[in-house]
Amino acid sequence: MSRRLVSTLIVLLLLCTTQALAGPAEDREGVERAVLDYVEGIYELKPEYIERSVHPEMVKFGFARRSTGDDWRRIPMTYEQLVKLAANYYKEAGGPPAGAPKKVELLDVMNKTAAAKLTADWGVDYFHLAKYDGKWKIVHVLWQSIDE
Repeated sequence: MSRRLVSTLIVLLLLCTTQALAGPAEDREGVERAVLDYVEGIYELKPEYIERSVHPEMVKFGFARRSTGDDWRRIPMTYEQLVKLAANYYKEAGGPPAGAPKKVELLDVMNKTAAAKLTADWGVDYFHLAKYDGKWKIVHVLWQSIDE
């Protein structure tokens, strides 16, 4: 093979690879942005971030340890309750503690569905997301407070 042909093939391969990754990279960014909107909406008392990143039919529940004993309680939450929580959660404290974690891990991203994990001040949240009209929305949240 001539050097020119090899060079042309390499350029075509790179272009095809770049095109193939453009969609998934965009999706990964969209999923990460939705999860960041969720945590930043709560940390920064901005319920509008929740409204833009969470589907109104979201299902959310989690487990928190009771203040005494080894018991855990299951806490369900509606979309409306989550919006209200974002407006008030850190209001009295003036925001989350300094250095509060905001770690997003993408577990799986496909073209219409995704899964992610968030480590935040209150614990760990697992998300299922779906793409609606080109926008990633959180549809399920399962969380647990940090087990001290």
